[in-house]
Amino acid sequence: MMAAANLHSSKTTESPVDPRESGTQLRPGLWQTINERYPGSMITKSEFIPLARLAKPLKDSTVCLISSCGVHLKRDRPMEVAHPLGDFSFRRVPSDARQPDLIIHQLKYPHDDADVDINVIFPIERLQDLAAEGVIGGLTRNFFSFIGYNMDPERFEATVAEGIARAVDEEERADVALLAPA
Repeated sequence: MMAAANLHSSKTTESPVDPRESGTQLRPGLWQTINERYPGSMITKSEFIPLARLAKPLKDSTVCLISSCGVHLKRDRPMEVAHPLGDFSFRRVPSDARQPDLIIHQLKYPHDDADVDINVIFPIERLQDLAAEGVIGGLTRNFFSFIGYNMDPERFEATVAEGIARAVDEEERADVALLAPA
């Protein structure tokens, strides 16, 4: 009996490991290679702005989701996934959308798990649940998504970041913005 147990544990140890579970999807030295090939492409900050305190409790706040995962409605124009500098646009995703309405346009990371459950990368249905349960006050009409890969941080800041910030503040009137990087 003990030999069988040892054989079983040895067999389990030798089985191939899913790269999504072991964290080996990115090759060693990837960030160094990116910095060498595209100098100045990595955003660095020497000064930091402290996070703002909530003006009211979460249960009374309207929440907006912003993600770099590249998700959008299937009927929307696809994002530009092949341009060497990246895509400098964003999409509005109705906060009442469901997984069957959505698609991920992204080639820079594997999204097999997110294709099965969009909430692992774009927690739209979990936020809908929290709003329905009264944990948060509500959701903005739209959430926002863009492709995080880009090689021109200044252009990204002037187009995507400013456009989303303006929309979240002026159009959606969010109390809280939840940033979910891909």
